[in-house]
Amino acid sequence: MKRSEPDTLSRAEAVFREHGGTMRTRDVLAAGVHPRTLYWMRDNGVVEQLSRGLFHLASHELPQSPDIVAVARRVPSGVIALVSALDLHGLTTQIPGGVWVALPRDVKSPRIAYPPMRVVHLSPKSLQAGVQERVIGSTTVRVFSAGKSVADCFKFRSLVGLDVAVEALREALRARATTPAELMEYARVDRVSAVIRPYLEAMQ
Repeated sequence: MKRSEPDTLSRAEAVFREHGGTMRTRDVLAAGVHPRTLYWMRDNGVVEQLSRGLFHLASHELPQSPDIVAVARRVPSGVIALVSALDLHGLTTQIPGGVWVALPRDVKSPRIAYPPMRVVHLSPKSLQAGVQERVIGSTTVRVFSAGKSVADCFKFRSLVGLDVAVEALREALRARATTPAELMEYARVDRVSAVIRPYLEAMQ
């Protein structure tokens, strides 16, 4: 190893730490890290490749929900949705079989080898309703609120299962993560008012 290389490596590690330990390739390079240095770090275990174009400093603690962070960084136009959103809100016992993300109807599903991603497309009105921002590590993640996530599960009950939607409704009410009025507001946006109302009335 050349004399200058340890300093180069230290600077590259410092760049990762300044960005919370996780960075996209283009951001690493924009910060002045040479591609050769980045790939040497990868090949020698200094950084781990979370997905294509996304690296994490091995000595830095992984963020909570690293798969969600990876998708949020790779798909900035998306909103974490359905079971993945419920999981972030602590409102489901289900283990998401991939990261659920909502995209505009005119945006094609991106091709990402890892982590596995499940995409639903929403109208502009539905995509804008109930969006919250949560910071995980150094990444700002856009996620639907508890109430919107419950309504979405009823809307996409053929994909996630009616039992998952009913459980989410029960848990959201129990935890007071949303209100009946708020739920019905989102149900109207998703056009599932008639589907949700009987379950909501039975639980009140």
